[in-house]
Formats: sequence, C-alpha cells, structure tokens
Amino acid sequence: MINEELGKIFDKDVENAIISGEIIEKYLDDKPYPSCLLLGFSENRPLHIVCAVDESEENCIIVTVYRPDPDLWIDFRTRKMK
Repeated sequence: MINEELGKIFDKDVENAIISGEIIEKYLDDKPYPSCLLLGFSENRPLHIVCAVDESEENCIIVTVYRPDPDLWIDFRTRKMK
C-alpha cells in the first residue's frame, strides 16, 4: 500500500507504472545514454519515471521516480506554461 503521509513509492508502484506507461518526453541528447520521461499509473495514481536506455546492453536505467505536481502538468502529460 502507498503511504501518502511519508510519500513512499514502492517497487511494485514503479513496475505497475512502467507496464502501463507511455513516453511523454524524450531527451535524446542526454549523456551517457538517451533518456525519456514516462507517465504511468499505479493504483490510479500518476507517476513520472525518468529512464535512460543503454541499447548496447539492452538495459533500462531508472534515473528518478516522482509523483507529478498537478499544478505543473496538464493531465500529467503536458507541462503548463509559466
């Protein structure tokens, strides 16, 4: 279960979000590997996951995971203009 008071995100939440996820931004010039921002859901709660892809080793590296702030995102897919 997600403990919102502590802001915990568990491995199963990340796994569920990746399985249900969609790429919403690509960062092709990132180093050492290109990366992307995924939007996925776990228990109907949105998660943003930044992943880098090492194609030579066929690995996906999770850089960071966070709950997107609804004040900064439209449908959690598009950044709101400042």
